[in-house]
Amino acid sequence: MRILRTILLISALLTALPAFAEKRVIGKLGQATEKTPIYSSMSTRARVYYKVKQYEYLVISSAPRDNWMRVLLQNGMYGYVPADTVAKLPYEVTADVPAYARNSRSTGSLTSRSAAANMGLQFQGTPYVWGGNDLRNGIDCSGFVKKLYGMVGLDLPRTASEQALVGQPVTRLENLQAGDRLYFWKNKPN
Repeated sequence: MRILRTILLISALLTALPAFAEKRVIGKLGQATEKTPIYSSMSTRARVYYKVKQYEYLVISSAPRDNWMRVLLQNGMYGYVPADTVAKLPYEVTADVPAYARNSRSTGSLTSRSAAANMGLQFQGTPYVWGGNDLRNGIDCSGFVKKLYGMVGLDLPRTASEQALVGQPVTRLENLQAGDRLYFWKNKPN
């Protein structure tokens, strides 16, 4: 009897899942016309994330630019492939977005926050410049966070003290997830 109740409960939850999720277009379907690497930026000198096999499907997340296509990776990051190595197919790619993970302007979904954190890796070596806003020539820490979150559609204030006031607090260390922002400050003695 207990097993039957569990099965009925699971069945009811699975039936109700579509009500808790919405479909969102995440890109267009593409297919590799030849073997090609997925690069971390629009340069054949950039780090290679993955090597695509011929006829492998990809999710194209933007129109070709400078002979490159931006593609969505499984981990939420973006990579780039030469545009002449991918055929853009006439199909949209959608994904279920559960209610708890829908974007808001202040916190964003786990996928978008994680993507922002991962995108930051491609800017290693950028000089620190106090008050700077340039991801290639110099930027400070809060400007860096603002730019990365902006790339995934999340608008944050400019300064760290303002950013610390935006979003949902994480009260337990074990609840931290990729892309969560942490702010520390030390009280100044009076």
